[in-house]
Parts: sequence; structure tokens; C-alpha cells
Amino acid sequence: MRNLLTAMAVAIPVLVGAQVDLSKAKLRNPASFTEKAPATYKAKFDTSKGAFVITVHRDWAPLGADRFYNLVNGGYYDECRFFRVLDDFMAQVGINGNPAVQSAWRDARIADDPVKGSNKRGMVSFATAGAGTRTTQFFINFKDNAMLDKSGFSPFGEVTSGMDVVDKLYSGYGEGSPRGKGPEQGKIQAEGNAYLTKEFPKLDYIKKATIEK
Repeated sequence: MRNLLTAMAVAIPVLVGAQVDLSKAKLRNPASFTEKAPATYKAKFDTSKGAFVITVHRDWAPLGADRFYNLVNGGYYDECRFFRVLDDFMAQVGINGNPAVQSAWRDARIADDPVKGSNKRGMVSFATAGAGTRTTQFFINFKDNAMLDKSGFSPFGEVTSGMDVVDKLYSGYGEGSPRGKGPEQGKIQAEGNAYLTKEFPKLDYIKKATIEK
């Protein structure tokens, strides 16, 4: 089951460009993203299909909640594609569209959290390929997927607004390659959004993710 889920006048534009570059540079240093998350917080995701909100509870999964908080706050999820959306199962996202950023986070693993909740409809968990392998990819459950609980998928949050938006995410490409005809994760990591926009143009994506104040 783990394999199923292995698995963001003239001087003014120059200044804006510099700020963007600084942001990307910071994203290439995962070790700097160590802020402790609030006990409860809301993360808003503006997507190509509309907006949804995830309410995170740190006591459900502290390490996952902290990692998610830092990724959202740092702009990691902006422009990320929902590359694996499976009807009646889940929607998965979290491979950065910039290969340089993705490369930096690929092995930035966090330890496991005990599974305290269940992967019910609307619950949000990090994807994992086994013990101690969580990094940046997360998924939203479309239905009650309790069979994932015993495999170590620990929910850290829940979609509390906009689940109807999540339900509309494009799922036409199905399972990823080589098991299906959808995007190949290795190519996403190597080529980023250039690969996805060319080969899988219908994928929905996160325009911007923010921590609600």
C-alpha cells in the first residue's frame, strides 16, 4: 500500500524579480525551514479550480504539521500540480515545479508521527514510501481510506472548506507511469512543470498557498 502513495518606472520590475530570486534561493535550503507551527492553523490553497482550506492540528501529527507549515509559509507549494488524482481514492500534490528546488527537498525527510486519526474523507496526510520517508508530497482523501492507517499515513489536517473544489480536480490522466498513463514522478522531479504543462496540460494546480492570519 505504501507504493500507492510514493509514492509551489523600470526599477520596480527589477526589484520584484530580485525578491522572487531570493525566495527561490531560500527554498533550496530545507535546513532553514524549522519554525514550530501553531497548535492549530489554517492553510488556504487558491487553485485553478477554486479555493479550499486545510485546518491543521499539531497534536494530531506534530512533525507533519511543522513541515507543512514551513512549506506553505515558504511558498513551496505555489504552482505545484496535482499530478496524481485518482477517483474514489485521493488527490496527491507536492513535487515542486522547479527542478532545482525539488532536488533540494527530495531527501529532506522527517521522522514518522504516530497515526492518531484515520484517513477519512477530507483528511490530509503526507505521502510516504516507508518508514521515515516523508518529505513534501501530501494527499487529500476523497473517501474513507482506513486501510492506509496501518501503513503509517498519519493525518495532520482536514479540508474544512472547499472540499467540493477538491472533488473537481482533474483526474482524467489516472494513475502515474509506469502503472498507468499519468505523469511519471521521476520526470516531474527532473523536468518540473515544463514536462507537466507540455504532456499533461489539463492538470489542476495550486496558484498560491498561504497561512491564514
